Amino acid sequence: VRIQISVAIITYCLVAIVQHDMKLKRSTYEVLQILSISLTDKTLLRDLFDKTNFNDVKDLYNPIIPGLFD
Repeated sequence: VRIQISVAIITYCLVAIVQHDMKLKRSTYEVLQILSISLTDKTLLRDLFDKTNFNDVKDLYNPIIPGLFD
C-alpha cells in the first residue's frame, strides 16, 4: 500500500511540474485525463495539449465497445 501511495504522490507531483512549466490553463484533473487517454501515443506534450481543445476531455475517448452502464 505504501508503494501505491508513493507512486500516486510522485505522479501528481510530476503532472503539477509539467502543468506549471508548460503554463497550461487546464486543471490537474483534466491534464491527468489527457495523459491517461494518450499513454500509447508518441506525441509531444505541447502538441498533445494544443490539439485537445475539448471542454470535457471525456468526449475525446469514444470506446468501440460501450461500457456496462452506457
